[in-house]
Order: sequence, then structure tokens, then C-alpha cells
Amino acid sequence: MNQSKQLLFSILFLVTVTISIGQNTYIKSVSGNSIKISELENRIEYIMDSIALPGLSIAIINDAQIVYHNKFGASNMDTKEPVTPNSIFEAASLSKPLFAYFVMKMVAQGAFNLDTPIYDFLKDIFPKEAIEESSFEAYKTITPRIVLSHGTGIPNWVRNEPIKIAFTPGTDFSYSGEAYQHMGAALGTKLGIGWGSKLDSLFLKEVAHPLGMKSSFYTWNDILEQHAVKGHMNGKVNLEMHRDKNVGPGYSLQSDAYDYALFLIEMMEPKNIPLALRDEMLKEHNHFTPENKIHLETGQTGWGLGFAQKPTPNGIMHLHTGNNHDFQAYAMFVPDQNYGFVLFGNSDNLYPFLTELEKLIEEQF
Repeated sequence: MNQSKQLLFSILFLVTVTISIGQNTYIKSVSGNSIKISELENRIEYIMDSIALPGLSIAIINDAQIVYHNKFGASNMDTKEPVTPNSIFEAASLSKPLFAYFVMKMVAQGAFNLDTPIYDFLKDIFPKEAIEESSFEAYKTITPRIVLSHGTGIPNWVRNEPIKIAFTPGTDFSYSGEAYQHMGAALGTKLGIGWGSKLDSLFLKEVAHPLGMKSSFYTWNDILEQHAVKGHMNGKVNLEMHRDKNVGPGYSLQSDAYDYALFLIEMMEPKNIPLALRDEMLKEHNHFTPENKIHLETGQTGWGLGFAQKPTPNGIMHLHTGNNHDFQAYAMFVPDQNYGFVLFGNSDNLYPFLTELEKLIEEQF
């Protein structure tokens, strides 16, 4: 290891020690096996070094409590600026389940309805030409419930072309960040606050603060300006930050593993929304067909209102991935075991890291 790397990892070791003080000596895997935290951290640092993963935020939940959380590595590999306890990462598509929970909170208050078409709120502000003429009638039937379970037929993202809907909404599966954007606009319009910083402020008031989440925002602010880490692609730093002025329900959340783990605990033991609405979120609303590609590749069986579902020997796993290319993230929880796991990385190689870490902590995906 060269001198610059030695210096970097000396700094990172100090960060690791600072964050780890006061935590447990062991964590339990999803099946109940005990793993020494010292062994876990040695494995994390070894894998990060071997695949050149710049930075990492990780949290593990046992018995519906955060028993381990830590941050490792560099915010910027060029400057060797280390990740700190206050560092915040892009959550990418982990934005979606948390925003789904926000929607459910509005449903609980009677401010939004899962089965009212979003077009009812967008028709006065949404340009009709944004939807292909042959798809317009189908678009008018799309509801928040259909959006949250990815049954709209809208492509994942649409750029500078009319939206073409692939099937009758509610009859099949098509993962769509674009649809989440439309639903967010409908929610902000229904509430009369738009989809900029006021909607984010409402999210903080109704979701983040009650759950104890202190580092989670959908729009850019002074805290992010100070603590957001840099992304990396193909080993190179990306200095272009996503300084979003509008809430992007499908992608714009900035957070860390500890905050997101608090959200997963709320999904296991809800205190901020009624149990019936939590159960509605976790129910499988969109069941995959046997030939579905995701089902064939991962064993997942369908989607609830926010999370995908996968049967495992330990119970149903609820999970979601995130990929903004220079940032990647992953979260899962198994309610039957009160177990959860969260990763945030500031690069395009988080999933190879997870594959290697699973050799120690068992299958997480």
C-alpha cells in the first residue's frame, strides 16, 4: 500500500473508531447467527480496499433496534477527504419507499387518496401533449396505488418525448421513476404547496422529524452543501452534485444508513402511521408473472406500496435498490425476524461489495 493510501486509511480508522464507540460487540444475522463487529469491520475495510469502493454508510437492525451503524472511506478519492459521521449520501431510488410512506401519512390524515386518479390534480397544470394521444385515456386512470406498486405502464424515465403507456394501468408491472414524479406533483398540487421546498418541509415535519431522521432531505439545502459526499463512476470523482430545487420522489433523497434504518424500524413497528396503513404498504399489490425478468433473476414475487417482496426461509423480505450511477444504495428488512440492513455508497460498485460481504453476514438480497 502506498503512502497516500496508508495516510487515508489511518484517517478512516479514526473515523471508524469514533462512530463505533458504545455499540455492541456482536450483531446477529437474519437467521440469528452471531458475528463479531470486529470481524465485520475488518471484512468491510478489506472489501472496500480490494474493489476500490470510495465511501460507505452501513446500518444493521436486530430486534427492531439499530445495533450497528458506521461510515467508512472517502468522500472524494481525489482529495482524500474522508467520510465523517455527518456525511450524507444520495439515496437514489431508495427515495421511493420513503416517499411512499409520506404518501401514506397524507392518506392517514385524509389529505390524499390512494385511489383518486392523479390526473384529477394535474389536469390544469400538465400539458396534454406530454402524453401520447393513444395513451391519454389510460393515463387518466392512474392512481397513487398503481404508481406505488409500479403498475402504470409508464417507462422508467421519459426525456423530451411524449409518454407512451405500455399496458392498461393496474394490469401488469413496469418499474417507473417517471410515474413517481407525476404522483409527487399531484400530491403537492392537491395540498396547494407545489413540489418544491415546501413539500420537502412537509416531509420533514410529518415523516423525518417524528422518526428521528436528521440527515434526510429531498431538496438541496445548507446542510447538504456542507456534508454531501461526492459520487464516483469508473474510479473517477463526479463533481456534479444533484442540487435539486424540487422534490424528486423517485431519486432525489439524500440520507445515510442510520436515518434510513430508522424508517425501516417504523415499517416493522409503526408508531407514526396506523398499523392498517403499514400493512397496506407491505401487502403485495402487483404480483409478478412467472416470466417476469426480475422474478426469474432474483426470486422476488411482486411489489407492495413502495417495497418489492421476496420469500425467504426467514420470512418475507421487503427490499429496494437504488442506483444513480455514481451513487448506489440498498435496503431490506424481514419483519418476522425484526431484522434490517442498509447500505449507501458513493460509487458505481456497491453491489459487488454487497456480494462479498454476504459471504460473512449471509444473503441480504
